[in-house]
This record gives sequence, structure tokens and C-alpha cells, in this order.
Amino acid sequence: MIYLDYQATTPLAPEAREAMLPWLGGPGTAGFANPHSPHRPGRVAAAAVEVAREQVAALLPPGGRVVFTSGATEAINLAMAGSGASRFAVSAIEHAAVLDTAQALDPAVQILPVDGDGLVDPQVEWAKGTGLVAVMQVNNEIGTIQPVEALAERAHEAGALFLCDAVQGAGKLAPPGNADIIAISAHKLYGPKGIGALWVRDGLDLKPLIHGGGQEQGLRSGTLSPALCAGFGAAAALAKERMDADAAMVEGLWQQARDKLSRWTLNGSATRRWHGNLNVRLEGLDVARLMSDLRDLAFSAGSACASGSGRPSHVLRALGLSDKAAKASIRLGFGRYSDPGELEDACAKIDAAAAAQGV
Repeated sequence: MIYLDYQATTPLAPEAREAMLPWLGGPGTAGFANPHSPHRPGRVAAAAVEVAREQVAALLPPGGRVVFTSGATEAINLAMAGSGASRFAVSAIEHAAVLDTAQALDPAVQILPVDGDGLVDPQVEWAKGTGLVAVMQVNNEIGTIQPVEALAERAHEAGALFLCDAVQGAGKLAPPGNADIIAISAHKLYGPKGIGALWVRDGLDLKPLIHGGGQEQGLRSGTLSPALCAGFGAAAALAKERMDADAAMVEGLWQQARDKLSRWTLNGSATRRWHGNLNVRLEGLDVARLMSDLRDLAFSAGSACASGSGRPSHVLRALGLSDKAAKASIRLGFGRYSDPGELEDACAKIDAAAAAQGV
């Protein structure tokens, strides 16, 4: 199986796995201790959590705190519901975690359009009374990189907070330095599933979403997993260390895939994008048949987060694509552990299978 779905999840880095092992806590070990307990084993576990917090914080701007969550979806819900805002403005191509939460909190939410390249206009106007603006750093379906710092500045001029979903950008790109709240996820940067984080700028108070013991800085009740925290921290530290090397590798893979799929049309901006995400279409393509014919390849017909719905991608439709064109699109994702030879073979198989359909 050739794995080409890095936007859905990334392989666990061996370094992250090694960091987790001491904290899985088998019988006769101290690694099972509750990090919120006052005894010595608990304090040792708590220290491991704090080391991980510092490692994750190193990926994010100075002047804020890191709150561990179960993932980015929870982090986004905490940010939006906890902000106290009643009016929201979000881009048309946000992840469902942002779109659905905004709709639940504000049925009149303002949807910010994107152009044919999948980009929000930095000069966009917010509706009067907007309290929070949410625009993602890198789109999970098409890889476009939004002008988030310019948008954050505009939000602040209007008196609104700026939330950035940096799930696809964390560990790959510099964080938006002037955001107020940033959500990230471990398993999108070679860490374990089941943990994410919310970065909150100093001086900003949020209301808790989950009530109970108030363990995580009073904002997120529940016992933290030292193993997940340690894995997240190790993955974040590795991503920071390898950021340039990872980017260079991805650049080579991107060019290789584009050359092999040269007759396919690129969805989204050709210049403002993360090159680990290749979303392309071919007129008349039957993607369901393509995926059935290529069962030894793992790639996506759209966002894995909404797979099985049968609906055309809301992201591709926001670019102005017809339902037919959106349904003729595929997404290939690659990264640190991708093999260039396997990618070459996979692209050749994809193009040949499409040609066998007569397209």
C-alpha cells in the first residue's frame, strides 16, 4: 500500500513513539501515575507534561499559553464558544469544526468568500458587531495558504478576535504571529492521535467548555495523558528541528507529482500553497471507479473529515467549480516519510487508470 493521504493523518514519528513508551505505564513501572496527583510519581508525570507543553509552545508565537485538548476540533470549539463572541465571520473553506461550530453559535454567521485561487481577500469587510473572525492558515483540502496575518490585523481594527486553525500549517510554516487563538493537532505533524492544543494569547480569558476538576489551567477538565503529551511534544520538537529539511523534501515530491500528472488541472492557487497537498481534477473522471481500480493506493477524493457524505466538496464549490468538476477531483498528500519511487509509481498508476476511463 502506498500512502498518499497526509492531510488526513501523518505516520507517527519513531521519535514520538519512543517518547511515549515510558508513560504508557505497565505494571511495575511509574509511568502510569496521574499527572494531577501530588505524590512523587504524579509530580514526575506532571513534569513530563510540562516539558511537552514547552516543546509544543516552541512551534507557536511567544506571549501565549498552550492548553492541551483531545484534538483540534475540541480546541476550536473551546476557542469559539469560550470567547464569549456572539457574532462570527469565517471563511467559506474552513474545516467543518469551524463552520459547524460558528453556525451553532451564530445562525447568522458571515461566510467570507474566496476567489478562484481559494484565497480570502485581505480587504474583506466584517459585519458590524463581529466578535471573532476565523480563517485557517493552510486549507486541508487544497493546501492554499491564507494571508492570515493581514486578516488578523483587519479583525483587530474592527475590534474582533482572530482564531486561526493552523492544523495543516503547524510544524511546516511559521505561525501567524498576531493571531489571538491558534488550534493545532498532534497527528497532523507526525504525533499521536487523540491530542491537540489551543494556543491562547496572554491576557485573553476564555470560558471552559468542559467542566469538572479544572485540571488543564481551569479551561479543560479531565486527566491528561502523559504518553500523548510526550508524543505530541517530541513530534513538535522534531518538526521544528526538521522544518527546512521537510520543506525541501516536500518541494521535490511536489515537482515530481506535478510532472507526472501534468495534464491534470490544479485546484487552488499555484503559488500560495503548501506543496505537500496536491489537489487536481480531470474532466469526466469517475473518482469512485478510480479509487476502486487503485486499491493499493491510499488517497482521497476530498476531505477525509466528510468522507462518505456523497456531497461535492464545499471547498471546491467555493472556488467556483461545478459539482461535476468537484467530483472529478482527487487529493494527494505526501511528506516526511514518503518514498519518491513509490510516489512516481502511484502517479503513473493514477494517470493510467484515468486514461483507461477514456479521460
